[in-house]
Amino acid sequence: MTGFRLKTLLAVSASALILAACGSAEVASPGEGDFGDGGGGGGGVTPPPAPGTPAADCPAGFANVGLIAGNTLRVCQLPQQINGALTVPLRAGTIYSITGRTAVGTDRGVDPAAPIAGSEQGILTIEAGVRIFASGGSDYLLVNRGSQLFAEGTATTPIVFTSRQNVEGTTTESSQGQWGGIVLAGRAPTANCQLTAPVTCTGTVEGTSAFFGGNTASDNSGRLRYVQIKFSGFEISTGNELQGLTMAGVGSGTTVDHIQVYNSSDDGIEIFGGAVNLRHIVINGADDDGMDTDTGWRGGAQFGIVTQRAPGSTSRSAGFEFSSAPTSVPLATRYVSQPKMANWTLVGRNSPTDAHTVAHFDTGADATIINSVFTSVAGSLAGCMAINDADTATSGVAFNSVFMSCGISYRPANAVLSAAAFTAGTNNTAAGTSTLTAPAGTSLSNQVLTFVNGANENAVTPANAPAVHSFFQATTYIGAVQNAADTWYQGWTCGLTAGATC
Repeated sequence: MTGFRLKTLLAVSASALILAACGSAEVASPGEGDFGDGGGGGGGVTPPPAPGTPAADCPAGFANVGLIAGNTLRVCQLPQQINGALTVPLRAGTIYSITGRTAVGTDRGVDPAAPIAGSEQGILTIEAGVRIFASGGSDYLLVNRGSQLFAEGTATTPIVFTSRQNVEGTTTESSQGQWGGIVLAGRAPTANCQLTAPVTCTGTVEGTSAFFGGNTASDNSGRLRYVQIKFSGFEISTGNELQGLTMAGVGSGTTVDHIQVYNSSDDGIEIFGGAVNLRHIVINGADDDGMDTDTGWRGGAQFGIVTQRAPGSTSRSAGFEFSSAPTSVPLATRYVSQPKMANWTLVGRNSPTDAHTVAHFDTGADATIINSVFTSVAGSLAGCMAINDADTATSGVAFNSVFMSCGISYRPANAVLSAAAFTAGTNNTAAGTSTLTAPAGTSLSNQVLTFVNGANENAVTPANAPAVHSFFQATTYIGAVQNAADTWYQGWTCGLTAGATC
């Protein structure tokens, strides 16, 4: 996708003590505000409810807005503006909600050393196992520049962001677009910023009015680990959408690891500029692109699974769509996107009438793809790969140790440019026969998942990943999953293994 897309995220101001504990690079001024200890009302004296019954109250700092799920859960609503330190605690009989634009902090500007006068920082901490829901497309969580989100689940107790309908039990495998999603805005460089002094960045995230960008590549927006984002994405207006997870100008100091986006009505993850790195990503059922990058993202992402939505969607989507706008700037002086991807498995949709691609590169994106597998269902017209324009061919997309297995290797309209880029690499297979295998009983809207390597994929010699990006780990295999014993994607996700419904 081109254009600027920004999502809203909860904003929270933190005291110096909280920031030191969280490892923040920015220390808040004392007295910026505090929502309390986040425990049960009355300092923890309220006894926990019996199993299957709602909590009697809400933690300090949260509004009690009633019951849900057959009156079995107490709904505790987060404040729409979070300045200071707020913890969302795991409590029996409790679920949390957001309504409208829920912002963490206010925009503190481009310079960490000189925050905007009167701006306030927010630090939002979400405990493992917490569930948060939203009720409509205008409900989303925004983390502003200079604030942080610490949402750290575990492999057995992920943090779940979902829709009211899902909590009420009315969602199906085709449900999508039921709330806005999560947006992180940071101070890292983007293609929309003046990067020489004085640095001025006025880019706004798509779907929001939040600002992003700066000149701090190592900017830290917090930590997200073991997080599900389900049934999100919403079209604010034509071409202006919220995704599952949007990151704009997010820096490399931010941790994004073990994240799933399920059934977004637009993209799964969209990245606008910045230098954030990602690891262990699962995107299934996105109506548009699985992972969409734009406006100068210069980070790395390793170990990822994308399975595209089944037939019936009207969107012409791709597993990867990598762009580098704005094209109005000459390529020689453009702050181009330089995505680096290692160990991904992309499973394209079964598209008998749609000739879009599994991996799409345009507007001068300077991507490097290694140790990855692109495949699609037999009979699909979706080509495995497309270099879409001369700028992108000139910038030099690089492929090494990439195995493609699609009915069409290259999108016909761009076959010459695409073939030239792909065959210039080493250890690439343009028209292989996939021997990937899927765990028994796995499916997503009739889209069979295939991401465990078979003999043909394992025969490919992997590239040296750390030589491509210092964030990457060395591997002895290509693709996201080495073998049946490699189960990093299990337990904390839904919709990938038998019985793990969303």
